[in-house]
Amino acid sequence: MNTIATLRKGEIGYISEGALEFIPLKLLEMGCLPGAEVELIQIAPLKDPLYICVNGSHLAIRKEAASQIQILKSEF
Repeated sequence: MNTIATLRKGEIGYISEGALEFIPLKLLEMGCLPGAEVELIQIAPLKDPLYICVNGSHLAIRKEAASQIQILKSEF
């Protein structure tokens, strides 16, 4: 199962439809919706939080939340 937490720096994925029930409301309001493009920009020195770009918006999310959001990894 691929999640935002499994992305490597610079890697892109797309939030899957099945992730909707696991995404916190605050992240949904910020654009973390199914089908949205997610790129991992940076990981904090202690591996938490993760700095991501979702549809052009930069967000910092906890690794715990990122590990619950399923994604489809980009193949190219």
